Amino acid sequence: MTRFERSVWRRAWFHLAALCVAFVFAAPAFWVIMASLRPPGAPPSSAFDWLPESFEWSNYLRLFDLLPLERYLLNSMIVAALAVPLTVIVASWAGFAIAQLPEGMRNALIVCAIIVRMTPITALWLPRFLVLNELRLIDTYAALLTPVWMGSSPLFVLIFYWSFRRVPTEVIESARLDGLGALSVWSRIAMPLARPATGAVSVLTFVQYWSDFINPLLYLKSESRYTLPVGLRILQQMDITNWSLLMAGATIMTAPIIVLFIVAQRAFWAEEQGWSARRLGMKDER
Repeated sequence: MTRFERSVWRRAWFHLAALCVAFVFAAPAFWVIMASLRPPGAPPSSAFDWLPESFEWSNYLRLFDLLPLERYLLNSMIVAALAVPLTVIVASWAGFAIAQLPEGMRNALIVCAIIVRMTPITALWLPRFLVLNELRLIDTYAALLTPVWMGSSPLFVLIFYWSFRRVPTEVIESARLDGLGALSVWSRIAMPLARPATGAVSVLTFVQYWSDFINPLLYLKSESRYTLPVGLRILQQMDITNWSLLMAGATIMTAPIIVLFIVAQRAFWAEEQGWSARRLGMKDER
């Protein structure tokens, strides 16, 4: 077997393995969509049904009749739309600042970030509630967005830090010699070079705030401010045996995340192609 044939077989096996892994992850989502189209009140099938006997598209319309689902969707969109840009800004500021520190202070802050990341979130519920109650932020969207001002997660800060560490120090120093301040260096040099990190943090932040159930449950009291996860919980309490409606709600909940990941995947692929082209250009210049 020639080298070319071996290469073709390796690529074929790789794509076959990738399809198998994709099927494992896509099969549950497909089952949820098909289950949402079953007749209302029908019990869940004991077998894996690829297609229901009849497609009940009215299940999705019935959700909006039972609950103010459009309001819950709007609330979740508002929270996610505010959280994503603010998290990118704050986390990138923190990551850029850590990257510019001396090695000793930098390592200490990284260790602190890892320790904070390992802290159980349940340990923060009571003190955070007491603080927000004293600040009179309970039952407001600001209570849901308080983690934004700390970068939402230490992981996001570390992602930006690792991205900014790849920027050559000569580039930063030359920019400072040209008279650029810290914010100018961050916006004009660091952030354009950290587009993959920005995309990754944006996607992860959207998923975190879009699917957040505990914080709206703890800090929101008015039903008009409930987000979509809380609304789906109300739907479950209304009729716990109506699986088709529950699966329809789950489909509406996960659809924006799936679309976002598909769009982000294309953006990451385009970014990777751009980096490859730039590397080839640099090699040609040499």
